[in-house]
Amino acid sequence: MSDPQTLPFPYGVNQFTTLPWSFEDDVRNYARRGVQAIELCEIKLDDARRDEQLALLADSGLTVSSVQPKVRTVVASAGQPEPKGREDRLTDIERSIRELAPHAPGAAFVTNTGPPPGNGNIADAIAQTVADHRRLAAVATDSGVRIALEPLSPVSMNQETSIWTFRQALHVVSEVGRDELGICVDLWNLWQDGDLVSDLQSAPDRVFLLQVSDWRTPRSGMDRRSVGTGEIPTGRLLHAVYDAGYRGPCVVEIFSQNVPDSLYDGDLDALVRDNRTALEQAWRTG
Repeated sequence: MSDPQTLPFPYGVNQFTTLPWSFEDDVRNYARRGVQAIELCEIKLDDARRDEQLALLADSGLTVSSVQPKVRTVVASAGQPEPKGREDRLTDIERSIRELAPHAPGAAFVTNTGPPPGNGNIADAIAQTVADHRRLAAVATDSGVRIALEPLSPVSMNQETSIWTFRQALHVVSEVGRDELGICVDLWNLWQDGDLVSDLQSAPDRVFLLQVSDWRTPRSGMDRRSVGTGEIPTGRLLHAVYDAGYRGPCVVEIFSQNVPDSLYDGDLDALVRDNRTALEQAWRTG
């Protein structure tokens, strides 16, 4: 059977993509522009208005496909240095899952390993990640949601991650052995993984989330571009993910800070619209 002629994934947007907007702006503008799925970023919730904001989301018609909890790495990282203790961080992630799961049934909560310890013992970091994710997967089971472990680009090694390929993430998932744990496939992070396409075929049911943006040699630690404006062969990889069996949302996740041509300084409405158009074009051209 041939692949569909139109983009087969619901179109989603991660709230980091429109960081200058408020939570309320995100919800209203996404819904108005036909976005089908939202990746909820917990840092955009205001503790004083949390219930009101989540009620607005519930009434919007948007599906919460995935969640970025306030704390995502199980050890302190360059981008998330606090809290410092592993137990405190795990407790924070568990709290995020329990509190947000009722507003995001079935959603994938994104986690990262964090960096290896100062002595560079990656093997130990991965073993600890397995233990930590057994615990998190149990909380996810009780809460009716899932965990999507995200391998990050090698540019984040020793700062945010101890794994940088799909296969390494799959090893962790296999070691944990829980149905509630899968993988977040972020094309910005994984497009340079030479085994990605073949490895996707080996574990199609473990892809819990697909994220997209585009790549240029980074000018900062937060420098992602709009789909179709960089080097990633997005169309080919979209088809590879589809052929592996994934049918969930395709979520645009863009960071654009500390660069002179920040996308955050431009028209965010156009950013949301143009990335959808670019994804449709990438799918058609393959």
